[in-house]
Amino acid sequence: MPLLKLQEGACPMNIFENLPGALLPWYEQNRRQLPWRENRDPYRIWISEIMLQQTRVEAVKGYYARFLAACPDVKSLASAPDEQLHKLWEGLGYYSRVRNLKKAAQVVMEEYDGQFPRDYEKILALPGIGEYTAGAICSIAWDMPTPAVDGNVLRVISRMTDDATPIDDPKYKKSVRQRLEAIYPDRAGDFTQGLMELGATICGPNRKPQCDLCPCAAFCLGYRRGTAENLPVKAPKKKRRTEEMTVFIMTCDGKIALRKRPDAGLLAGLWEFPHCHGRLETADALSKVEDFGAKPKEIHKAVEKNHIFTHIEWVMRGVYLEVDQESEAFTWLSLEEIQTQAALPTAFRQFIMHPM
Repeated sequence: MPLLKLQEGACPMNIFENLPGALLPWYEQNRRQLPWRENRDPYRIWISEIMLQQTRVEAVKGYYARFLAACPDVKSLASAPDEQLHKLWEGLGYYSRVRNLKKAAQVVMEEYDGQFPRDYEKILALPGIGEYTAGAICSIAWDMPTPAVDGNVLRVISRMTDDATPIDDPKYKKSVRQRLEAIYPDRAGDFTQGLMELGATICGPNRKPQCDLCPCAAFCLGYRRGTAENLPVKAPKKKRRTEEMTVFIMTCDGKIALRKRPDAGLLAGLWEFPHCHGRLETADALSKVEDFGAKPKEIHKAVEKNHIFTHIEWVMRGVYLEVDQESEAFTWLSLEEIQTQAALPTAFRQFIMHPM
């Protein structure tokens, strides 16, 4: 096959046209057995795709099983208490995802009588659902020619077409979606999952692509030109902001002080340990505890921890101490109650992984 001459920023259409014939047989033989692939229920596909955003497959499996056991359908999700949903999601991060799941389930109940609409635009309009998730649901559940273009798919296409356009450029993503839409086969669901699978395994992130095992090697320009390892290209990220804080792990008669975060903003509605901005040394930390309405008896230790969000890094000093009475400003729970009832995000939960 002769080398194809690329115009700047262009993708040769015949490379895309080769994809279904190469990818579908490969996917049929090599797809992983994953719990969300057991059937084509749009609800199960939706839950899995939301969970898999920013999260590894192996980490999701347990959460997925527990979530479906508690909320097996749209109706149960729409009526589930927020506290229960937060606890089911504890440790997955990006908690706005589960809040939007409930909001979307309520819309489906109210506007579509509990049945997922078989319409891309209506699904796209649901809270928390973007083009990728809407495309995945429609193609996998109903074989609609609706591409689901995420980082894995963009990596595959950028290597296959030897295109150094930054994949986080919205125009590039739109172009890839349009070109895929034009060549979608009848087995749209398998094609969508085949692209996902290829980008998650053989052509995976942060490692050398396994081009010798790739079903698309015969027409992959990145492989033939030796550029695959250097692709994709991403625009430089903005520097992450750093915030220092002092976290107080206060105990009284075996119970630990917690408080709820505000209903809006970062980690909205979840539990947290009392804390303040800045890194406080011992004397100032004791003074702050008194401001909380508690009288410190003994400081046990201090532990340094960090937690990274997308745009912020928390530099945290955790101070473990005993107080002589429960301040009414907080909710006091045993460690067992925290583990079973309170949704404590990882940023704070890491402090109870140490002996109290």
